[in-house]
Amino acid sequence: MKSEKIKINICLLTIGCIGLLVSCSDNNSGGGHDKPEGEKLPEEYYAGGELGTAFDASPYAYTMESPASEQQGFSQAFKVGELFFEKDFNTNENGAFKGLGPLYIRSGCMYCHPSYGHGKRQTDYRASQMGNGYLLVLYDKQTNGYLTSLTGMPQTQAVKPFKAPLDEKQITIDWQPFTDEWNNTFPDGETYSLIYPEVKIPQSAYYVPLESARGEIPYEDVAVRLESTIGIYGTGLLDAIPDDSITAQWQKESAYKTLNPALWNAEANTWKSYYNTGLDKKSYVRKFTYALSRGPIQDGPGANAIWNITNVTRSDRMYHYMTATYAKVASKDPDVQSKFYEYFPEEKTDKGVEYDIYRYLMGKEDGKNVAKAEMSDKDYKNLMVWHRGLAVPAARDVESEDFKLGQKLFKQIGCATCHRPSWTTGDDEIRDPNGMLTNKDLPRYPHQKIWPYSDMVQHRLFMKNDIRTGWCRTTPLWGRGLSLLCTGASDRLHDCRARTVIEAIMWHGTNVDGVSDAYESIKKFRTLDKTERDAIVKFIESI
Repeated sequence: MKSEKIKINICLLTIGCIGLLVSCSDNNSGGGHDKPEGEKLPEEYYAGGELGTAFDASPYAYTMESPASEQQGFSQAFKVGELFFEKDFNTNENGAFKGLGPLYIRSGCMYCHPSYGHGKRQTDYRASQMGNGYLLVLYDKQTNGYLTSLTGMPQTQAVKPFKAPLDEKQITIDWQPFTDEWNNTFPDGETYSLIYPEVKIPQSAYYVPLESARGEIPYEDVAVRLESTIGIYGTGLLDAIPDDSITAQWQKESAYKTLNPALWNAEANTWKSYYNTGLDKKSYVRKFTYALSRGPIQDGPGANAIWNITNVTRSDRMYHYMTATYAKVASKDPDVQSKFYEYFPEEKTDKGVEYDIYRYLMGKEDGKNVAKAEMSDKDYKNLMVWHRGLAVPAARDVESEDFKLGQKLFKQIGCATCHRPSWTTGDDEIRDPNGMLTNKDLPRYPHQKIWPYSDMVQHRLFMKNDIRTGWCRTTPLWGRGLSLLCTGASDRLHDCRARTVIEAIMWHGTNVDGVSDAYESIKKFRTLDKTERDAIVKFIESI
């Protein structure tokens, strides 16, 4: 429970969002198509199938409710759930948006997902910067494992009287130029530029000791990377892809590519690691996040983030997103001790201030949860209705000659191998490892042909300052051509290093520490003339 003495104002992020949207151009560089009433269009317009596609190419394209949500009677819940995405949480004891902290990453979702889209490239790391979708990745160079003294997504904010585990004011992001083996030049003389981030965090920025699975480690063994959020529209449709269909795709690709040995047993041609929370004793195929750290959407990025980003507890997460190392350090901090009861008088026991601080932060005593649920089950269910009910923007200009040429070449040079165009959803039975949500609670998308342009498999590109471990799930391309219009930025790849589609493509062939899985496709892309390269860009921006 957070004290009323540390109240902060609720910020209506929708106001800022509207301001951003108004500033965007009304012209959609990817083209547009408003579906005439009753008209059946070619299937590729329906990026999310008939139940998951919204024919809107305006600045609000990423925010639209899916036909499934409307038809299945979820519109009211969708609108209520949307509020929990758009508004800040606060430190009040009462109200729907209570419970922020004691440590947190952002106070609201829109900071990371401007206009529901992808985060923007940043030159400074500031949690309060609208559009800063960056999450810090801090890990042990020797093992590639996360630092255990910090949370998996390190927190840079704290409510009084606590101190942030990491001082974000000391973080620097420097964008460096990169020259590839072709001197950033196509055979016809056209040039492009490539940049990548160097992120530095001095030792003085850490409030906690530097620990990994192998114990305390020297400062020199800590590596830092950036990962940006991706658009959240269409996540429910990806969740509706059957597990056995995704398994079949991994089996198919395992025949000619090395897949992540931490997840896939190449010899047995089956999964080595499933997603299993232990709550329902079931195993699920990994689908979500770059690292494929999550299974069903009901325990996926959205369900997880509303808890760990804001640190707002709920009935299935009755504890703070916290490390024991931080709780131990804070509980012994004289500054925290001197002010703790001023802010949290209800936490006082007869066991002393150090004990009381540690108990509060960990939310446990004698192995039992002692924290209270700050988000109600009803509010959480409404949020998940909204999350699963977001539509995918329809493709644009599908019948144009540029689109058709770009599509043909995209397949011809091998891009469609990883960016698989389409999938068919299954029965879409709701699967919630926490047992809170069932078929009657959420919009469903049974038996839809969808066009995400992802194989849902992890690959390696071997970029300079690559993602942790080097393995990254293929990001869906659907709707990304509307990013500039909707969010004010069109940055791509996991850390927003690519400012254009061309840059994103060419980063697929840089081969810094190995041979990229996409290298042969990039060599073929280079042989195309400018008209053909432009057609592929047009196609990517239109799907």
